[in-house]
Amino acid sequence: MADTKTPARELLTQKEAAARLGLTNPDTLAVWRCTKRYDLPHIKIGRSVRYDARSIEKFLASRTMGGQ
Repeated sequence: MADTKTPARELLTQKEAAARLGLTNPDTLAVWRCTKRYDLPHIKIGRSVRYDARSIEKFLASRTMGGQ
């Protein structure tokens, strides 16, 4: 029986994550992973890489400068 209280995670492909981040080249994320340039959490499922949509939003919030 599934736990109905836990919301499903929205897992994004590299292409989808790049679009959310405003990157024109999805391969930029592969470079970031390889060089550890940014601490952007990712999930490995076999050879596939996925990004949790919540992690993308937290990453963007942590990189936001100025404002209120």
